[in-house]
Amino acid sequence: MEYRHLGRSGVRVSVLSFGSWVTFGPQLAGNLARDCLAAAYDAGVNFFDNAEAYAGGESETIMGAAIAELGWPRHTYLISSKYYWGIEDSINTKNTLNRKYLLQAIDGSLRRMRHDFLDLIFCHRPDPSTPIEETVWALHDIIESGRALYWGTSEWSADEIVEAWEIAERHHLHKPVMEQPQYNLFIRDKVEREFASLYDTTGLGLTTWSPLASGLLSGKYIDGVPERSRATLSGYEWLREMVTDGDSNRKVRALKDIADELGVTLSQLAIAWCASNPHVSTVITGASRAEQVRENLTAVDVIKRLTPDVRERIEAIF
Repeated sequence: MEYRHLGRSGVRVSVLSFGSWVTFGPQLAGNLARDCLAAAYDAGVNFFDNAEAYAGGESETIMGAAIAELGWPRHTYLISSKYYWGIEDSINTKNTLNRKYLLQAIDGSLRRMRHDFLDLIFCHRPDPSTPIEETVWALHDIIESGRALYWGTSEWSADEIVEAWEIAERHHLHKPVMEQPQYNLFIRDKVEREFASLYDTTGLGLTTWSPLASGLLSGKYIDGVPERSRATLSGYEWLREMVTDGDSNRKVRALKDIADELGVTLSQLAIAWCASNPHVSTVITGASRAEQVRENLTAVDVIKRLTPDVRERIEAIF
């Protein structure tokens, strides 16, 4: 496993990490979740991503219980959560980044995850109704209290990140260290264009998500929607429409020709392509089976095989 600094911070994360979105709760729990986490950890993964809103808090509970059962030494891994959507149905706890919500939300995550502190916390979306200064101060105070070590954003614009960073700089507060954008062969603008100036000016690190475009780049939807895939889950009708798009799947078929020539799977190639971007600190992977975890994580060995010629051929497709 390769380890990279999280932006300009001193902490290092595995270039491939493991996240619980969609899978923990709707698709797996108990021994299955534990086995997936164990497979990732055994392969060298040291960052495990979560969020308060995933499965209404159940994802945090599942991950916390599994880690407790596995008995990992606390210094060997990083764990995260994200806040914005909220899981309590009241006026000050939904779709917000106000101080009251944030200072209570972190305590809920710590209880569910059975941890004394989280390594990384993210603002899951921007909140135009709360002054960014209020949010920055709240996150600074959480870190000062020892309940989290680093904070960042997810799916914020470059302007919003810069505003938060400058507020923190002006008041000598803990600055945002990382951003968590979607990044894959279909969705590239934020990482490659919008954030281009931030890597040097703010030292922004990236913990990117959905390297397989919710499974589309795995190739499993080329011939339709398999039974028991996440596209068949209730509430994920939007996903079914996306992964069955004809033009997208024609591109995936063309990418498969390159994967076949390299002797790797489509998933491994797509994940390796994301990780080959030097501005990406870690690529968050997901899986519902331990075998799938192991297959995805071998993508770390494919990164060095992405020669300029291979990259040009991929660019020609997408």
